[in-house]
Amino acid sequence: MVSLIIPCYNEQEVINTTYNRIKTVLINSNIDYEIIFINDGSKDNTLIILSELAKNDTNVKVLSFSRNFGHQPAVTAGISHCKGNMAIIMDADLQDPPELIPQMIEIAEKNNCNVVYGVRINRKGESWFKKFTAKMYYNLLNYLSDVDIPKNTGDFRLIDRKVIDEFKKLGEKNKYIRGLISWVGFKQMPIYYERESRLMGETKYPLSKMLKFASNGLIYFTKKPLNIAITLGFISVLLGLILTGYVFFSKYFQPLTTVPGWASTLIIIIFFGGVQLLSIGVLGKYIACIFDEVKNRPEYIIEEQIN
Repeated sequence: MVSLIIPCYNEQEVINTTYNRIKTVLINSNIDYEIIFINDGSKDNTLIILSELAKNDTNVKVLSFSRNFGHQPAVTAGISHCKGNMAIIMDADLQDPPELIPQMIEIAEKNNCNVVYGVRINRKGESWFKKFTAKMYYNLLNYLSDVDIPKNTGDFRLIDRKVIDEFKKLGEKNKYIRGLISWVGFKQMPIYYERESRLMGETKYPLSKMLKFASNGLIYFTKKPLNIAITLGFISVLLGLILTGYVFFSKYFQPLTTVPGWASTLIIIIFFGGVQLLSIGVLGKYIACIFDEVKNRPEYIIEEQIN
């Protein structure tokens, strides 16, 4: 059996189309399935539509959160509750085509691999700014991280039962799922595809959420920012010692050419102050992550389950 894990947040315009396309693909391919929709605190009629779908199709299961907890907790809930031998994670907006599902299963079975992850060769409907920043982010993440995370990927992927069971053992609260699935290892293979434009509705990931999501990926998968802060601190100390030596040399050996000025003083203050604030900021981010983990609150709260 294959479990489809689909987070939903205010997707009333597209959810029926998503369900119909997915079910058509699964039935035509003779695949035993369950479709798990996670209602992530939607404020529109998403839950009503999902309830109706579940009433007419017992293979449709709904987890409804008590409020909006976010995309990654929604995916985590789906993985925790799925019963399939394989699970496929995809968004409700149909940017990742359901028609790839049989091909992903075929790649997994023929190559005896545990993960098949989608690699976007083209991203329709996205601005040059988003494409550029995404490319820079993945380059930076792979440079800093101890784990190789494939570029141009999202959460659209197939994972088998072995990966599902290992993922469920991971205890951290602020999950970066595409990174964690790379971290667990096993045999992983790509499937290349063109990502479509969003069918209907608006993106649920504005710039602020994208920045938060990106920072979680960087903080949770590398300690190198702390090393960078330490390096900047050493450089600052070294420059400070050199400058101190230069000041004493000028004062005692070139007293007539030494011209007091505010500009150099201001530059020094800004430089050292910037290094200190940067270092404190990086350290604070890690401490905030520790604070979230120590509180040990649940990642999500399920208000209602259907089927």
